[in-house]
Amino acid sequence: MTFPFDQNDPHLESIPFLDLLPLARRDRLRALILEKRRWVSRPKKGFLRYREPMLAISHLRAIHCDFTGDVVRIGRRDEISGREREQVRQAMRGFMPWRKGPFSVFGIDIDAEWRSERKWNRLVPELPDLEGRIIADIGCNNGYYMFRMVPHRPGLVLGFEPYVQHYHTFHALNRLAGQSELALELLGIEHLEFFPDCFDVIFCLGILYHRPSPVQALRSLHAALRPGGTAIIESQAIPGDAPVALFPARTYAKVPGTWFVPTAACLENWLGRTGFTDIRCFCRHPMSSLEQRRTDWMPFESYQDFIDKQNPELTIEGYPAPWRVFFKATKK
Repeated sequence: MTFPFDQNDPHLESIPFLDLLPLARRDRLRALILEKRRWVSRPKKGFLRYREPMLAISHLRAIHCDFTGDVVRIGRRDEISGREREQVRQAMRGFMPWRKGPFSVFGIDIDAEWRSERKWNRLVPELPDLEGRIIADIGCNNGYYMFRMVPHRPGLVLGFEPYVQHYHTFHALNRLAGQSELALELLGIEHLEFFPDCFDVIFCLGILYHRPSPVQALRSLHAALRPGGTAIIESQAIPGDAPVALFPARTYAKVPGTWFVPTAACLENWLGRTGFTDIRCFCRHPMSSLEQRRTDWMPFESYQDFIDKQNPELTIEGYPAPWRVFFKATKK
């Protein structure tokens, strides 16, 4: 079992991945995780919106899974009955909006807002050896990238995800898929302090610009890596060669939770000054609606609504339109 159903569930206090983290502050971490599990297991109205669809399909198991292609495939259409497939479809709709994907669950295609396979395919040539490694995925959302790591045979992928919607979505998916090397807890980047020198690889994708102190966030990533460990960092960015960052007055591309949007040169300096070595920007590209867009599974505003209609090189606020930059760096 990969998650607690309620506060009386005997698995609620089971945290087996802690055995793989001998340097973690395990007593404090165990207390924090149990507190969050009990909190999210309470029958609160806001939690039931995502908990109920998870419970509705908790009896099902996928026989065949395939995480090697662009689509994360959990189960085949012929593994369940038509009635059960409708239960699954309704449950998956209950987890909307879907931000990361694509997924196929028992033949039900889920077209998420982000075409996450495009980002993953940019990362693949730069991946360190993941076999047997202890990995963190910070801000993992519904776990799309975690599932894509499974064919690389990691020892553990621990997802940090503070949002209840994504927490329940992942656990519903992984209860179907049964991948024991994957775990996700209601943790954020600020909880890396409990994991000194713990991870061989840390993925931090699309997180830094949501932090009011990106430099402190990078220090936390560095401290949580084992010596010789690798960080894969991807961030929203602005174009330009100067080492500067945009600090929007209120929103950036309609997102209020955006703080500092750096150039690639600025992010490289941040990495260097927080202790990383062997720093390399291996990809940069402008954003577009080919990669982030409205779909039937995410029907709200998306990239096309964030950009100036007259000048696509500007956001709706008049700032430089976003790029994405990718870095690989190590802890000496």
